[in-house]
Amino acid sequence: MAKKSTTEKALVGIIMGSASDAETMNPAREMLTEFNVRCEFLVLSAHRTPDETLAYAAAAAGNGIEVIIAAAGGAAHLAGVIAAKTNLPVIGVPIKSKSLQGLDSLLSMVQMPKGVPVATVAIDGAANAALLALRILALKYPRIAEHYEHFRKEQHDAVLKAKV
Repeated sequence: MAKKSTTEKALVGIIMGSASDAETMNPAREMLTEFNVRCEFLVLSAHRTPDETLAYAAAAAGNGIEVIIAAAGGAAHLAGVIAAKTNLPVIGVPIKSKSLQGLDSLLSMVQMPKGVPVATVAIDGAANAALLALRILALKYPRIAEHYEHFRKEQHDAVLKAKV
């Protein structure tokens, strides 16, 4: 059972280009919940809702968001559009597509022009996107830093205890 969030406001915005991406992005929400970090979880499209997407990006910092995770498939412009409109760190999650298995999404995210960076994780890498967001937040929040150190120690110990 997830612990109740100790953060009053959402610190992380998880944005996806389509409702069908929610299943892929749930591991990010679950990881943040495990760390007691609230997030927003919503659908915005760089192509179908551009005005709302730009408005969200422009207002995010003022609304308390400190890191944005943006997931999209295909042309995957969502993370780049968000990054163009905010100074917050943006982490892109390329979503696996039917035609090119997510390679198209990955290349769209990592080929950002100079001055508009998007940190990008693996195709369908929602959990790692959340962990990267937590590392960023840990620079400011000692509680998150302590929890992250504990998480890393558990991973370390699990590897050493593994039986093959």
